[in-house]
This record gives sequence, structure tokens and C-alpha cells, in this order.
Amino acid sequence: MRDAYHEELDSIGEGLVEMARLVGSAIGRATTSILDSDLKLAESVIAADQKVDDLQHDLEAKAIALLARQQPVATDLRIVVTSLRMSADLERSGDLAQHVAKLARLRFPARAIPQDLHATILEMGQLAQRLMAKAAEVIVTKDVDLALQLEQDDDAMDLLHRTLFQHLLDDRWKHGIETAVDVTLLGRYYERFADHAVSVAKRVVYLVTGEHADELQASSPVEGV
Repeated sequence: MRDAYHEELDSIGEGLVEMARLVGSAIGRATTSILDSDLKLAESVIAADQKVDDLQHDLEAKAIALLARQQPVATDLRIVVTSLRMSADLERSGDLAQHVAKLARLRFPARAIPQDLHATILEMGQLAQRLMAKAAEVIVTKDVDLALQLEQDDDAMDLLHRTLFQHLLDDRWKHGIETAVDVTLLGRYYERFADHAVSVAKRVVYLVTGEHADELQASSPVEGV
């Protein structure tokens, strides 16, 4: 019975890793679709989000069944409850990738992103994908140090987000209101995607240590003191 119980716990973890890998791939492909105005790729990202939703529903069903049958306590209870929260973060990340692809579809055959912002959007997409890949690694390895690094990595996304707004507020902006709205939304999608990757990593910290990441960082000695 205990072996079967732990197999079910492991399968929840495996489901989370698969979700993270799927949404990481989705944001990368969505970025390509919007930069290249690739309708076929955008449609494939939109359709593929159903698999992420199905995985979340499956994970929720397993977690609720475990809570009902096994009534886990201590660390096992933390695993189940935290996994439910992580699955919500990952499902929302998939939605955000889908939003990027839907914007590409909406503006097709035109390109939604002006040429002078291509490099910034590409960098945001690549960074979002790297952050989610690192979150997936954290789920597998339970590496607290790596998990805590994600918040620092997210600072780069915040900087890129500010760069977009600098372009929008520049007196030389010449791409019109509709494109300004598109760019604003797009920046928000990437910024929120990164936040969800960080949230997943923080939840792993709690799962492993029983402490919230912010508390753990606050109690750590300041480097160089």
C-alpha cells in the first residue's frame, strides 16, 4: 500500500514536470509565431494548450484522491497541497503562451510587432523559456539554491518590460495606438509568465524546507558581512 501511495505522489511530480516543459515549449513557439507572423504555428500553440489543461485536471484528481484516501500529514501533505498550487501556476503560464499566439493570429497576415522591437520581444520570449526550464529542473531536483536564483533571473525580465514601455513613451513612437496596445499586452504576458515560473520555484522551496522563500532569504546572512 505504501509503495502504491508513493508511486502516486511521484506521478504528481512527473505531471508537474511535463506541464512545465509543455508551457516552456509553448512560450518559445508562440514567440516565433508572433515575430514571424506564422499562423500555422500560432494555431498549433493555441490547440496544444488543451493538453496542459488536461494534465492539470488529471493532477488535481490524483491529489484530491490522495487527500481523501490517505489523509497525508507533514511533508506528504505539503507535497500534495503545494503541487496543486504549482499546477495552477503552470496552467496559467500555458494560458499566457496561448494569449501570445492568439495575438499573432489576430493580426495575421500583418506582423503584430514593429521591427525595432523584434530583438526585445525575442529576448523576452527566450528568457521566459529559460526561466520555465529552470523551474522544471527545480521540480525534479528540489534544489533550493537553484530555486532561489529564479527571482534574480526574473529581474532581467522586469528590465526588458521597462524597456518596452520606454519605447512606447518615446516621442518618436510612430506605430499607432493599436500596436501600442498590442505591445503593452505582450509585455504583460511575458512578465506574468516569468512571475509564474518564479512562483513555482518558490513553492518548491516551501515544499522542501517548510519555509517560504522570502522568509528563507530574509534569514540568510548578507553576503560579505
